[in-house]
Amino acid sequence: MKITIYNEYLHEKHDEYIKGIYPDGIHSCIAKFLTEAGHECRTGTLDDPECGLTDEVLADTDVLIWWGHMGHHLVPDEIVEKVYNRVMEGMGMVVLHSGHNSKIFRKLCGTNAGELKWRDDDEKEILWVVDPAHPIAQGIGENIILEQEEMYGEHFIIPTPDELVFISWFAGGEVFRSGCVFKRGNGKIFYFRPGHESVPTYHNEKIQQVIKNAVKYVKNDSIAPMTYGYVEPTVEWKK
Repeated sequence: MKITIYNEYLHEKHDEYIKGIYPDGIHSCIAKFLTEAGHECRTGTLDDPECGLTDEVLADTDVLIWWGHMGHHLVPDEIVEKVYNRVMEGMGMVVLHSGHNSKIFRKLCGTNAGELKWRDDDEKEILWVVDPAHPIAQGIGENIILEQEEMYGEHFIIPTPDELVFISWFAGGEVFRSGCVFKRGNGKIFYFRPGHESVPTYHNEKIQQVIKNAVKYVKNDSIAPMTYGYVEPTVEWKK
């Protein structure tokens, strides 16, 4: 599978503590365990021409993973439009953590998906599997326990997910829809909540397993050709 990982790559360069957790960036951490799983990975950041998401790269991408936070506004609208069109064509997409407020996720949702409750107090999070038969949940067990994470709480302004895989509970009492599948055009999107930059979430083996499962699930192996606009009749007929 050909996977492209986009990460704005700002926190890791400007905060020494975060750099200590992800010395080569969140994107490199994710690329490492996906490469070890047998996938062909490339990465893109805000510093790269066209954010590393050129027409050639997107055309050669089966699944795009997106992590962003403080640089959402720096992603050019034309890049967002190109990614949107590729998802409609059938490219899979995995949106991580604060990517919920990215231009592309909000466009795909059709809502202001940036609206939610949050608190950065390094609270315990339990991700409960609510659909144990779902392919993304395979090998996970009943839950994932993270001793430290940023809290996200409902209400989360997203459309009703086509499939809900995980719900989170936090030590402060909040809950959150943390693993959501959306279908748009020929594409599938999986939003996965954990992954705050100041905690080592992407080093957790179960979190890695979810992402490995997710890229397989959102990859579209059988995209039916679609025609839009005026067409001739499919069968001959007379008025």
